Amino acid sequence: MELSLSPLIYVAIFGSVLLVIQGLYLIMFGRSIEHDSKMNRRLEMMTKGKSKQDVMEQLRKERSVHGQGFSIPLYGLLSERAQKANIAFTPAQLLMLMGGLSVFSFVMLTIGTSAPAPVRLAIAGAMGVGGVFFWVSSKAKKRVAAIESQLAEAVDLMVRSLRVGHPFSSALGIAAEEIQDPLGTELGLIADEVAYGRDAGEALRDFGVRVGLPDIGFLAVAVSIQQKSGGNLAEILDGLSKVIRARFKLFRRVRAITAEAKWSGMFLSGFPILAMIMIQVIKPDYYDPVKGTPLYIPLAIVVCIFLVVNVLYMRKMTDIKV
Repeated sequence: MELSLSPLIYVAIFGSVLLVIQGLYLIMFGRSIEHDSKMNRRLEMMTKGKSKQDVMEQLRKERSVHGQGFSIPLYGLLSERAQKANIAFTPAQLLMLMGGLSVFSFVMLTIGTSAPAPVRLAIAGAMGVGGVFFWVSSKAKKRVAAIESQLAEAVDLMVRSLRVGHPFSSALGIAAEEIQDPLGTELGLIADEVAYGRDAGEALRDFGVRVGLPDIGFLAVAVSIQQKSGGNLAEILDGLSKVIRARFKLFRRVRAITAEAKWSGMFLSGFPILAMIMIQVIKPDYYDPVKGTPLYIPLAIVVCIFLVVNVLYMRKMTDIKV
């Protein structure tokens, strides 16, 4: 029995594309750019001798770089995810990365496979573009989840600071020093902007829009209402903290209840693809008797369409809204 390693080679090349992206990111920007750094990046930059104003300007520049890329072809689909992930790569660098990784994939496919040149070009382009999309999307999902899990603790720190008499800007700064990244640096940047005269509610609202978390929008509304109408902000935020914790607990519970359905959907979606890969590995000539028939290509396209519809439908069925 002859085994074909081509499908495994394709998987290995795509994995190497992801490793190259992550390696370049760490080489260019350092480990501190990662959201799970033990010391938040803003404080680390200040301990290295940079002034608070220089740090604020640099962080604001990094934060806004992906909001200016909508006119670039192809990048508009990626900009929202890049903003959520706070990717340090600029739009131009991401596009160059897509092109460079496509060339890298084409070279690796040329070395490792005997596929025709048009097929290698198509697969290489898909790997280069898809690898960057997949990497940025995973970074965004991981960062937003980390901010969501840190938010209730940060609000509790603000509440304690307000109750001992600190103003809200100082409470933000204290929370920023105690919370690690990714939320620590974001709160520190907001505290610096407020100290330089920006409205706290507006700064928090922009942050909530960028990361797409409604809980931060609730925090912004609470701060804005207190600034305009007065009231005990500590009590308001204490109630908000309890709401955030209750929502987070409910989300976790729903996630646990629907875990079986989601894994079933993932298995049913991925099994046909894995089956085709295993057939190609174990018996590469399995489809040779029917490849020359006129219905082979149309039916293959129909099967691919059904697979895509299946994946989308399974994902829709297991996406429970709370």
